[in-house]
Amino acid sequence: MSSRTLTLSQAFAEGVAEEMERDPAVFVVGTDLFIRGGHWAQVKGLGEKFGRERIRDAPISEAAMVASGVGAALNGMRPIVDLNFIDFVFGAIDEVVNQAAKIRYMWDVPVPVVIRGTAGVAFGAAQHNNQVEAWFAHMPGLFVATPSTPWDAKGLIKSALRGSDPVVFLMHKMQTGLRGEAGGPDDLVPYGRAAVRRGGADVTIVGYSIMATKALEAARRLEAEGIDAEVIDLRTVFPLDLETVVASVRKTGRLVVAGESTRIGGIASEVAAAIQEACFDDLDAPIERVGALHVPIPHSPALFKALIPDVADVERAARTVLYREQPTEVPA
Repeated sequence: MSSRTLTLSQAFAEGVAEEMERDPAVFVVGTDLFIRGGHWAQVKGLGEKFGRERIRDAPISEAAMVASGVGAALNGMRPIVDLNFIDFVFGAIDEVVNQAAKIRYMWDVPVPVVIRGTAGVAFGAAQHNNQVEAWFAHMPGLFVATPSTPWDAKGLIKSALRGSDPVVFLMHKMQTGLRGEAGGPDDLVPYGRAAVRRGGADVTIVGYSIMATKALEAARRLEAEGIDAEVIDLRTVFPLDLETVVASVRKTGRLVVAGESTRIGGIASEVAAAIQEACFDDLDAPIERVGALHVPIPHSPALFKALIPDVADVERAARTVLYREQPTEVPA
């Protein structure tokens, strides 16, 4: 095992480069990739290294890009279809959910295509801030990666490129420049295995993507109040590792689940429901969910900050399940 400090985007690019060197079937197709390296530097330097046949700039048609990726996967290739912003995936929704997600079931053949996009909420208003992880986790046949660290971004893309299933790979806009350790060529991260980022005894806090990072910061602040929080990073929202969460909740008796998307139909709601079923007799307080308000993302910075959950919201939820603070009445 070896590691260096990289940004999340650099770690992803390094993982892709290593897999392209290992397997000539891996290639990337998208827009603004060959020279620019993508809007988020997610494949920076790979065009010069691998050439235009393997870092392919395509016309701006998400439907065509995803359809060609699915076709290539069915013919033995391992494509990454890079949409830059995952918001653009709605132009290719049939190709993702009716083709990529279902073909392995219908035809019993692998469909190893990765559909990568930068996701999550950042300043930029409604049409570039869709939170789509629950959409795709709900669709049987798709794996959904939500890395929160450079290590996981690299390890998860390497696992995806060695697998047999279509993967929707979501990298948060606000974390592409996040620095941290990244693994070596053999450090793969398995799908469906959460990471315990911090051990604790008083309350379990579960997050993914940027909310795993915020949960960890909340735990550090809560420590100053004498609250010992265990933090679990789901890493993938399908497959979903509930066993790790169950084991933690049976120890702590309390659970906070944090996601950046709205609470209605979100991953946080799914985890809360599943843990209530599995751990009802172990719970010492009602489960608290942390999520965004159910409105389109505004452009106004003040409204934006009021809408999106932050570290303080996770702290308040933890105090609530410990009966140190009254619950806040927030619309779902």
